[in-house]
Parts: sequence; C-alpha cells; structure tokens
Amino acid sequence: MKQLQYEIVIEQEEDEAAGYSVHCPALSGCFSNGGTVGEAKKNMQEAMEIYIESLRSHGLPIPEPRKTVHLEQVTLLVPA
Repeated sequence: MKQLQYEIVIEQEEDEAAGYSVHCPALSGCFSNGGTVGEAKKNMQEAMEIYIESLRSHGLPIPEPRKTVHLEQVTLLVPA
C-alpha cells in the first residue's frame, strides 16, 4: 500500500455560521465542508478517499501530491 500526503486548503465561509469549505488543489473537483476546521478536515479526508477510489475503479491515474499553495498577503489601498 502506498501512502500519499496531499495539501488541502481550508477557508472560513463569509457567513461564519456556515463553517468552512475545503478543497485539494491536486485532486481537481474534490471538495467538502464542515462546521468546524476539524470536521472539515475529516469530511475532506473521506471525500478524497472516495475520489481516489472512483479514479481507480475507472482505470484513471491517481495524481501525485504536489506543492501548489503559496499563501501571501497583499496590501491594497481602497477609497474610504
């Protein structure tokens, strides 16, 4: 069995009560959500397992993990 470690991106929804959305840039179209960060991570792991299982059942290649996310702050000046 091969162990793969993918990066995921977790973002708080604009409406904080809506919780968090999460996606995996290396697995195009694989996303989930949750009420807390922990729940979002757990749900995403399940979604990724199902996603990879679906790829395998269709005979498609499993994408290799890659470093895709670079987080940086940008300062903007906006009229008041």
